[in-house]
Amino acid sequence: MHVSLVLFTSDLRLHDHPPLRAALASADAVVPLFVRDRAVEAAGFATPNRTAFLADCLADLDAGLRERGGRLVVRSGDVAEEVCRVAAEADAREVHLADGYGRYAARREERLRAALEAEGRRLVVHDAVTVAVPPGEVTPAASDHFAVFTPYHRKWERVPLRPAVGAPRRVRVPDAVGGEDLSGRGAGADASPGLPAGGERAARARLTAYWRGGLAAYGDTHDDLAADATSRFSAHLHFGTLSPVELVHRARRHGGPGAEAFVRQLAWRDFHRQVLAARPAAARADYRTKHDRWRTGRAAAADVDAWREGRTGYPVVDAAMRQLRHEGWMHNRARLLTASFLAKTLYVDWRVGAAHFLRWLVDGDLANNQLNWQWVAGTGTDSRPNRVLNPVTQGKKYDPDGAYVRRWVPELSGLAGPAAHEPWKLPARDRAALGYPDRIVDLAEGLDRFRRARGKQP
Repeated sequence: MHVSLVLFTSDLRLHDHPPLRAALASADAVVPLFVRDRAVEAAGFATPNRTAFLADCLADLDAGLRERGGRLVVRSGDVAEEVCRVAAEADAREVHLADGYGRYAARREERLRAALEAEGRRLVVHDAVTVAVPPGEVTPAASDHFAVFTPYHRKWERVPLRPAVGAPRRVRVPDAVGGEDLSGRGAGADASPGLPAGGERAARARLTAYWRGGLAAYGDTHDDLAADATSRFSAHLHFGTLSPVELVHRARRHGGPGAEAFVRQLAWRDFHRQVLAARPAAARADYRTKHDRWRTGRAAAADVDAWREGRTGYPVVDAAMRQLRHEGWMHNRARLLTASFLAKTLYVDWRVGAAHFLRWLVDGDLANNQLNWQWVAGTGTDSRPNRVLNPVTQGKKYDPDGAYVRRWVPELSGLAGPAAHEPWKLPARDRAALGYPDRIVDLAEGLDRFRRARGKQP
């Protein structure tokens, strides 16, 4: 009997899964395998929120496979060692894998290929599964990657996508291969209380609901903080319970300005991947414009603590930071505001904020997170690196009635309308009764400090 193995990584779904389709087409039986990578856990990426979401995804993937006569095999340890062990147990000739990006994925693939070939087995890597356009597929004439989004997007739109494939009807798995227990979410009390459920079923239910009403208005509503009208697909894209290829095809068939704006966001996701694939050091080091005079010391540390806890005295910033802790997610516009406040108004190193986001975001994606932080901080791909987002004017623009603020900052629930964005304008006695902190910095002072600091840069 010819057996193949499919290694699932960040593609935890059955719909539009080319490695699984190819393995089923070339073998009599298939071993669907997921390895809990000890290296990922040791590096700190297995945070409580992502661990809990991952447990949901694995349980749901296993359930979907069982409905088709199969099951998911889960092991823990070194990826190359565990894959080779399972391949030997099943006598699998081939291992199918979705392509990755970044330094770690490349090293994992190299080690896995070498280990399998040493045993007379073959690794087959499939393109464009976790991203719509693989890194390196579109490049400018004089470089290995695009450093600016707009020209990248123009080429990205012209790239023909592979067709999306349906979920298999039946999966046969050899009886001899065993795995670990999948029960429990695995994160305990440390996960955010409002963390959403993971898994392909939850993803596709969200997709169906959003396509009915949200997509058409996406271009007009995705920045509305109170409306919460974004797709909330980010965690599902991160874990691969939704296929970006399928999303692009479906959005283009739907058509309209909302669909175009939505697809543009998927292009941003691919843009960041091709930057990080070409410049892996950008996960830690300034990508373009270097800044080494960030604020440090006790005062800066106190400001960072207030920012993390949602106690800065700026309501829209505090609302967003509290949403992050409660849900493991934050609205995209709010991410821009909170990042600008830390990196430019407080002038604290973007890496401090990026680490906090990775600690809490269930969609904590290295490329998107790090490079969006660099974009805001002025060290990355933004063509206007000195722009500073004012949290008061931005709050009034994207939360004009103050509903988002009141939802997450209950101390201000009694303030009507846009007054919720400027509680410091209340009489002193009324301010004290709120129990809400004073502003940790005056915006004018923060802006002046930022401009002076940047003016000293070489």
